[in-house]
Amino acid sequence: MLDNLFDLVKSYAGNAIINNPAIPNEHNDAAISVASSSIFDTLKNAATSGNIGDVMSMFTGGSGNAASSPLAGLMQNNMVQGLIQKFGLEQGAASNVAGELLPNVLQNLVHKTNDPNDSSFNIQDIISKVSGGAGGFDIGSLLSGFTGGDHQQQQNNGGGMLDSIKGLFGS
Repeated sequence: MLDNLFDLVKSYAGNAIINNPAIPNEHNDAAISVASSSIFDTLKNAATSGNIGDVMSMFTGGSGNAASSPLAGLMQNNMVQGLIQKFGLEQGAASNVAGELLPNVLQNLVHKTNDPNDSSFNIQDIISKVSGGAGGFDIGSLLSGFTGGDHQQQQNNGGGMLDSIKGLFGS
């Protein structure tokens, strides 16, 4: 997943990173890595701190809503701080990079995740990676809770979405 995320960010890094005079060409891959890590780390922090609902809603809300999700703002802040720390960019330059790059990457990440014909990303793999694979929860049950699955059937099977989410973090 991380390699695919790096490749996705790289494919949209044109003007934001690769053609940006504030980032020397020899640092393009490192800047792309900062951007990729910012996305992944934000998702991971959300999942491990109990905000798996924010992660799920970002991926089930449609690609147009991804950039306006609560996590997108955190990703942008993390990316800006990473670019400032790693490359000494000014706040405005780092904000421009994140602002130009992140919406396109998130839109395409969500689109690829929801495209049954594209296997580069899938929601089960993303949730497993960002949650550290903890808890052995039933991802199908979790997903159906966000995508309109049969709530009564979930209850009949011994719990609903909340029970599945709690399984991520222990009892």
